[in-house]
Amino acid sequence: MVDRQIVVAKMALIEKSVARIRAKRPASLEQFMAEPDLQDIVMFNIIQALQGCIDLAAHVVSDEGYGMAGSMNEFFYLLEEHGVLPADLVERMVLAVGFRNLCVHEYARLDLAKVYEIAASGIADIEEFVGLILQRYA
Repeated sequence: MVDRQIVVAKMALIEKSVARIRAKRPASLEQFMAEPDLQDIVMFNIIQALQGCIDLAAHVVSDEGYGMAGSMNEFFYLLEEHGVLPADLVERMVLAVGFRNLCVHEYARLDLAKVYEIAASGIADIEEFVGLILQRYA
């Protein structure tokens, strides 16, 4: 059985990161490209929010006994297999995990325009994920 307190705590951390992205994301790509401090703040909070989603998915998979994941992506596929997440959201979350890995492991190769795009529209996927988990487990 999923521990509601853990779910709520992880969701709070995700929501804090998403709020920080919204607060620090400038109105234009040009401004974002000109402000290295904003780039760092936004990117860090994207990483934090995505890691929170991975942790939340792992918690649900583990506590519900949905199987063993061999990778971070597999947590989302296992949630799909058990009817928790729709396939289209799973595919977007898998792409997001790939982006998170790029941020963490290959920071120098990042496309800042892509970071800005994710900060502007990609956080909707995070919010959709959190909403579905909230409906089912919180």
